[in-house]
Amino acid sequence: MTENKTKPAKGQEKGKDKKANRRGAARLAAVQALYQMDIAGAGINDIFAEFESHWLGSEVEGDKYLPAEAAFFKDVVSGVVRDQSKLDPLIDDALAKGWPLKRIDAILRAVLRAGSYELEHRKDVPGRVVVSEYVDVAHAFVDADETGMVNAVLDQIARQFRADEFSRG
Repeated sequence: MTENKTKPAKGQEKGKDKKANRRGAARLAAVQALYQMDIAGAGINDIFAEFESHWLGSEVEGDKYLPAEAAFFKDVVSGVVRDQSKLDPLIDDALAKGWPLKRIDAILRAVLRAGSYELEHRKDVPGRVVVSEYVDVAHAFVDADETGMVNAVLDQIARQFRADEFSRG
């Protein structure tokens, strides 16, 4: 006898905190927005308007997503835009020699910038959670080798901004 099980909506897995799920959706949306800004040169106000009306909490390619936490989304996107000139050298330093940030695929730049911003400025979120969440976001776009790079780079940056958290084991 087989059971008919329905799969929960993405970001709604059993036992996960709804706020955390909404933040996960906000992280994914922020990375998509930053990517679009990088590739298409779209302005931040246009991006906010587009994402609020079309992407924050909608169906994408047949999968229903939880509504993203809009304030968190805006904080990450606007923070990356504001601090990009400070974040990029940090990311460059954490990347392997010969692989400057400008050589990295645009979607990975967006993931690394958003994760770095959150590690520096969102102390309300544990550093290990930030690293894990952005590795998960990267999984949506790239293969395992590249997600390993995301993990390594964000872990190194986390140890700069959150040394006390990461020294505790």
